[in-house]
Amino acid sequence: MMPRLSLSARLALLFAACTAVVSLLAGVLFSRASEAHFVELDQQLLNGRVAQFQRLLDGVHNRDDLTTRLPEVQAELSHQADLALRVRGQDGQVWFDSRPGLPDAPASAGLATLHANGMDLRSLGVPLATEQAQGPQLTLLLDITHHQHFLQRMQGLIWLTVGLSALATALLGAWAARSGLRPLRQMGEVADSVSARSLTTRLPAAQMPAELADLAHTVNAMLERLEDAFQRLSAFSADIAHELRTPLSNLLTHTQVTLTRPRSLDEYREALHGNLEELQWMAQLVNDMLYLAKADHGLLMPSREPLALEVEADALLEYYAPLAEDAHIRLHREGQAALTGDRHMLRRALSNLVDNALRFTPAGGEIRIEIAQKARHLQLQVANSGTPIDAALLPRLFDRFYRADPARHEGSSEHAGLGLAITQSIVRAHQGSIRASSEGGWTRFVIELPNR
Repeated sequence: MMPRLSLSARLALLFAACTAVVSLLAGVLFSRASEAHFVELDQQLLNGRVAQFQRLLDGVHNRDDLTTRLPEVQAELSHQADLALRVRGQDGQVWFDSRPGLPDAPASAGLATLHANGMDLRSLGVPLATEQAQGPQLTLLLDITHHQHFLQRMQGLIWLTVGLSALATALLGAWAARSGLRPLRQMGEVADSVSARSLTTRLPAAQMPAELADLAHTVNAMLERLEDAFQRLSAFSADIAHELRTPLSNLLTHTQVTLTRPRSLDEYREALHGNLEELQWMAQLVNDMLYLAKADHGLLMPSREPLALEVEADALLEYYAPLAEDAHIRLHREGQAALTGDRHMLRRALSNLVDNALRFTPAGGEIRIEIAQKARHLQLQVANSGTPIDAALLPRLFDRFYRADPARHEGSSEHAGLGLAITQSIVRAHQGSIRASSEGGWTRFVIELPNR
């Protein structure tokens, strides 16, 4: 199997082929034009000499008349060595031939080209007397061998020029293609050098040709996304290890302490209950991680059923009312809207937001759920009063394991920093969006869902 040609080689061969074709066409056209030019010059010369010989032989009607004019004819022929004259009678008999060895010209009048004995001739036959077309005939033969030699040399030069120009163009084309494709090789080198430790490499898009600048920007954007995703994955792995290390360490320490000496049945039962709480927390954390993994792969498939958001919100506020009352926090809901969605998923998303608001609303504060039906979507806001969040931290609130206050650590999986990430995944599974804002003493989480 023949190896495939490189792009540089293909371009070089294409340039060479195009140059060869153009050179060949130009050479053929030049050769044809030169040949036509020589024919025109020969005809002009022969026409002039024919008219001159017709005047010299005016009144010649037979061989005897011609004999008396021969000295003048021969004197005229001596002035041009490459010119020959032949006169034929009415019956076709040759009356005079200045060069008997030359080939016979065609019987028809007009210009013709002859090839014989290594010679090239141009012949012109006309009536000796213009008014007697069927009378004696006068034929002039011009030696054009030197013309043909010139044309042959020119054709050889054309072929040589075609070959040399094709070769030169192939070399120049290969050099130009290699130089022009240097940015592509740079892209290949960058792609080859990309690894987990060198995701910061970027293509010099400003130095790229206009045709490759967009591709360079696209590749750089891809590398930026890869770098961001890898950093998030690295941080995510570290966060998982950190979150699981604490309960595992607690379990290990608690179990080791329990086994240091014999204990009563109640003490063992209490130890097992303590371990059970840690294991439940870990199980819930793993379940939440699996939930988020399904969301990342587009495997969350919400069911579709008609829902009244105000009914779901009221049921949720009723559930959290005892906690809010103990914390001296007021709960309030206003507005209503209907949609089609997954009841359990949307209730979980709303529960995460309310639980988050309860943990960060100071005593005497308020939590509001505002529902509004818009023209193209419906909007649901969960707002709580309290200390505002720095604007620089707002985009990170939906990151996994992120806590605006790292010192806080609660005993449920939502408090591990996954609640808002799960809420965002649920909203996206419903083709909606969620954003956060914090200003004027209020922190708001705004959900927008399609109005259908």
